[in-house]
Amino acid sequence: MKPIDRATRRRIAVRFPTRSQRAYVTLKLATDPVYAAAASIIADTPLPLLDIGCGIGLLGHYLHAQGHAQSYLGLDHDEHKIAAGSLALQHAGNAGMDLRLADAAELPPLLGHVALLDVLHYMSATRQASLLTAAAQHLAPQGRLIIRNVLREPNWRFHATRIEEFFLRASGWIPGGAQHYPSADELRLPLESIGLGVRIEPLRGHTPFNSYLIVAQWR
Repeated sequence: MKPIDRATRRRIAVRFPTRSQRAYVTLKLATDPVYAAAASIIADTPLPLLDIGCGIGLLGHYLHAQGHAQSYLGLDHDEHKIAAGSLALQHAGNAGMDLRLADAAELPPLLGHVALLDVLHYMSATRQASLLTAAAQHLAPQGRLIIRNVLREPNWRFHATRIEEFFLRASGWIPGGAQHYPSADELRLPLESIGLGVRIEPLRGHTPFNSYLIVAQWR
Protein backbone atom coordinates (compact mmCIF):
# COMPACT_ATOMS: atom_id res chain seq x y z
CA MET A 1 0.00 0.00 0.00
CA LYS A 2 1.35 3.44 -0.96
CA PRO A 3 2.08 6.06 1.72
CA ILE A 4 -0.37 8.94 1.98
CA ASP A 5 0.44 12.09 0.03
CA ARG A 6 1.71 15.42 1.35
CA ALA A 7 -1.70 17.08 1.41
CA THR A 8 -3.16 14.24 3.49
CA ARG A 9 -0.22 14.31 5.89
CA ARG A 10 -0.77 18.03 6.37
CA ARG A 11 -4.49 17.53 6.91
CA ILE A 12 -3.80 15.00 9.67
CA ALA A 13 -1.04 17.08 11.27
CA VAL A 14 -3.14 20.23 11.70
CA ARG A 15 -5.58 18.29 13.89
CA PHE A 16 -2.99 18.23 16.68
CA PRO A 17 -2.79 21.08 19.20
CA THR A 18 0.90 22.06 19.31
CA ARG A 19 3.52 22.95 16.73
CA SER A 20 5.90 20.25 17.96
CA GLN A 21 3.18 17.59 17.68
CA ARG A 22 2.30 18.74 14.17
CA ALA A 23 5.96 18.56 13.13
CA TYR A 24 6.28 15.09 14.67
CA VAL A 25 3.15 13.82 12.91
CA THR A 26 4.27 15.18 9.55
CA LEU A 27 7.71 13.57 9.86
CA LYS A 28 6.38 10.20 11.06
CA LEU A 29 3.78 9.92 8.31
CA ALA A 30 6.35 10.89 5.68
CA THR A 31 9.17 8.58 6.76
CA ASP A 32 7.90 5.66 8.87
CA PRO A 33 6.94 2.60 6.80
CA VAL A 34 5.01 0.89 9.59
CA TYR A 35 1.67 2.57 8.86
CA ALA A 36 1.52 1.43 5.24
CA ALA A 37 2.70 -2.05 6.28
CA ALA A 38 -0.01 -2.39 8.92
CA ALA A 39 -2.69 -1.10 6.55
CA SER A 40 -1.71 -3.68 3.93
CA ILE A 41 -1.86 -6.52 6.46
CA ILE A 42 -5.44 -5.80 7.54
CA ALA A 43 -6.78 -4.42 4.25
CA ASP A 44 -8.73 -7.55 3.28
CA THR A 45 -10.78 -7.93 6.49
CA PRO A 46 -13.44 -5.84 8.29
CA LEU A 47 -12.23 -6.85 11.77
CA PRO A 48 -11.72 -4.13 14.40
CA LEU A 49 -8.19 -3.15 15.39
CA LEU A 50 -6.90 -2.91 18.95
CA ASP A 51 -3.76 -0.72 19.03
CA ILE A 52 -1.88 -1.32 22.29
CA GLY A 53 0.54 1.48 23.13
CA CYS A 54 -1.05 3.72 20.51
CA GLY A 55 0.61 6.98 21.56
CA ILE A 56 -1.31 9.81 19.89
CA GLY A 57 -3.20 7.35 17.66
CA LEU A 58 -1.41 7.97 14.37
CA LEU A 59 -2.15 4.49 13.06
CA GLY A 60 -5.87 5.17 13.36
CA HIS A 61 -5.57 8.46 11.47
CA TYR A 62 -3.57 6.74 8.74
CA LEU A 63 -6.10 3.94 8.33
CA HIS A 64 -9.00 6.38 8.18
CA ALA A 65 -7.18 8.46 5.55
CA GLN A 66 -6.68 5.30 3.49
CA GLY A 67 -10.39 4.51 3.57
CA HIS A 68 -10.36 1.67 6.10
CA ALA A 69 -13.82 1.34 7.60
CA GLN A 70 -13.14 -1.01 10.51
CA SER A 71 -13.33 0.37 14.05
CA TYR A 72 -10.12 1.40 15.80
CA LEU A 73 -9.44 1.43 19.54
CA GLY A 74 -6.12 2.79 20.77
CA LEU A 75 -4.83 2.29 24.33
CA ASP A 76 -1.94 4.06 26.03
CA HIS A 77 -0.91 4.78 29.61
CA ASP A 78 0.45 8.27 28.77
CA GLU A 79 -2.33 10.72 29.58
CA HIS A 80 -0.72 13.58 27.64
CA LYS A 81 -0.56 11.56 24.42
CA ILE A 82 -4.12 10.31 24.83
CA ALA A 83 -5.31 13.88 25.46
CA ALA A 84 -3.58 15.18 22.33
CA GLY A 85 -4.79 12.25 20.24
CA SER A 86 -8.37 12.58 21.48
CA LEU A 87 -8.41 16.28 20.65
CA ALA A 88 -7.17 15.45 17.15
CA LEU A 89 -9.99 12.93 16.75
CA GLN A 90 -12.52 15.58 17.74
CA HIS A 91 -11.16 17.89 15.03
CA ALA A 92 -11.26 15.05 12.51
CA GLY A 93 -14.78 13.91 13.41
CA ASN A 94 -13.67 10.30 12.88
CA ALA A 95 -16.52 7.93 13.62
CA GLY A 96 -15.43 4.46 14.67
CA MET A 97 -12.16 5.65 16.25
CA ASP A 98 -11.51 5.87 19.98
CA LEU A 99 -8.53 6.42 22.28
CA ARG A 100 -8.50 5.38 25.92
CA LEU A 101 -6.13 5.90 28.82
CA ALA A 102 -5.27 2.36 29.92
CA ASP A 103 -2.37 0.12 30.83
CA ALA A 104 -1.41 -2.78 28.60
CA ALA A 105 -2.49 -5.11 31.43
CA GLU A 106 -6.07 -3.78 31.17
CA LEU A 107 -7.17 -4.91 27.72
CA PRO A 108 -10.85 -4.59 26.76
CA PRO A 109 -12.95 -7.58 25.58
CA LEU A 110 -12.36 -7.02 21.87
CA LEU A 111 -11.61 -9.65 19.21
CA GLY A 112 -10.04 -8.65 15.92
CA HIS A 113 -6.58 -7.52 14.87
CA VAL A 114 -4.03 -6.36 17.44
CA ALA A 115 -1.13 -3.93 16.92
CA LEU A 116 1.95 -3.53 19.12
CA LEU A 117 4.07 -0.90 17.40
CA ASP A 118 7.36 -0.01 19.13
CA VAL A 119 6.00 -1.04 22.53
CA LEU A 120 7.65 -4.20 23.78
CA HIS A 121 11.19 -2.97 24.44
CA TYR A 122 9.83 -0.49 26.98
CA MET A 123 8.89 -3.46 29.17
CA SER A 124 10.85 -6.11 31.04
CA ALA A 125 11.33 -9.50 29.39
CA THR A 126 8.70 -11.01 31.71
CA ARG A 127 6.10 -8.36 30.87
CA GLN A 128 6.83 -8.76 27.17
CA ALA A 129 6.01 -12.47 27.30
CA SER A 130 2.83 -11.79 29.29
CA LEU A 131 1.66 -9.11 26.86
CA LEU A 132 2.27 -11.33 23.83
CA THR A 133 0.07 -14.01 25.37
CA ALA A 134 -2.62 -11.48 26.29
CA ALA A 135 -2.56 -9.90 22.83
CA ALA A 136 -3.01 -13.31 21.21
CA GLN A 137 -6.16 -13.85 23.28
CA HIS A 138 -7.69 -10.81 21.55
CA LEU A 139 -7.13 -12.15 18.04
CA ALA A 140 -10.18 -13.23 16.07
CA PRO A 141 -9.82 -16.50 14.12
CA GLN A 142 -8.74 -14.50 11.05
CA GLY A 143 -7.07 -11.74 13.04
CA ARG A 144 -3.44 -10.72 12.72
CA LEU A 145 -1.07 -9.65 15.45
CA ILE A 146 1.10 -6.87 14.02
CA ILE A 147 4.30 -6.09 15.91
CA ARG A 148 7.00 -3.62 14.95
CA ASN A 149 10.00 -3.65 17.25
CA VAL A 150 13.73 -3.28 17.39
CA LEU A 151 15.45 -6.63 17.81
CA ARG A 152 18.64 -7.27 19.73
CA GLU A 153 21.35 -8.12 17.20
CA PRO A 154 25.13 -7.59 17.01
CA ASN A 155 25.09 -4.94 14.28
CA TRP A 156 25.46 -1.19 13.85
CA ARG A 157 21.73 -0.67 13.36
CA PHE A 158 21.02 -1.98 16.83
CA HIS A 159 23.57 0.41 18.34
CA ALA A 160 22.07 3.31 16.34
CA THR A 161 18.68 2.40 17.78
CA ARG A 162 20.04 2.44 21.32
CA ILE A 163 21.42 5.94 20.76
CA GLU A 164 18.02 7.12 19.49
CA GLU A 165 16.31 5.60 22.52
CA PHE A 166 18.69 7.48 24.82
CA PHE A 167 17.60 10.80 23.31
CA LEU A 168 13.92 9.81 23.41
CA ARG A 169 14.24 9.16 27.11
CA ALA A 170 16.18 12.37 27.71
CA SER A 171 13.53 14.39 25.86
CA GLY A 172 10.75 13.01 28.05
CA TRP A 173 8.81 11.62 25.07
CA ILE A 174 9.25 8.08 26.44
CA PRO A 175 9.44 8.29 30.25
CA GLY A 176 11.47 5.44 31.68
CA GLY A 177 13.07 4.50 28.38
CA ALA A 178 13.90 1.08 27.01
CA GLN A 179 13.94 -1.85 29.45
CA HIS A 180 14.75 -4.94 27.40
CA TYR A 181 15.49 -5.36 23.70
CA PRO A 182 14.13 -8.77 22.64
CA SER A 183 15.77 -11.19 20.24
CA ALA A 184 13.77 -12.66 17.37
CA ASP A 185 13.35 -15.93 19.26
CA GLU A 186 12.05 -14.16 22.36
CA LEU A 187 9.14 -12.96 20.25
CA ARG A 188 8.68 -15.95 17.97
CA LEU A 189 8.81 -18.84 20.44
CA PRO A 190 6.08 -17.69 22.90
CA LEU A 191 3.71 -17.07 20.00
CA GLU A 192 4.45 -20.37 18.26
CA SER A 193 4.03 -22.24 21.54
CA ILE A 194 0.37 -21.18 21.77
CA GLY A 195 -0.44 -22.06 18.17
CA LEU A 196 0.35 -18.98 16.09
CA GLY A 197 2.28 -18.95 12.86
CA VAL A 198 4.90 -16.19 12.85
CA ARG A 199 6.86 -14.38 10.16
CA ILE A 200 9.58 -11.83 10.80
CA GLU A 201 11.05 -9.43 8.25
CA PRO A 202 13.02 -6.17 8.31
CA LEU A 203 11.00 -2.95 8.32
CA ARG A 204 13.49 -0.10 8.30
CA GLY A 205 12.41 2.13 5.44
CA HIS A 206 14.99 4.90 5.06
CA THR A 207 15.90 4.86 8.75
CA PRO A 208 19.11 3.48 10.28
CA PHE A 209 17.24 1.62 13.02
CA ASN A 210 17.14 -2.13 13.60
CA SER A 211 13.36 -2.40 13.20
CA TYR A 212 11.47 -5.55 12.24
CA LEU A 213 7.89 -6.41 11.35
CA ILE A 214 6.50 -9.47 13.12
CA VAL A 215 3.13 -10.79 11.95
CA ALA A 216 1.38 -13.66 13.72
CA GLN A 217 -1.98 -15.37 13.25
CA TRP A 218 -3.64 -18.59 14.30
CA ARG A 219 -2.55 -21.58 12.27
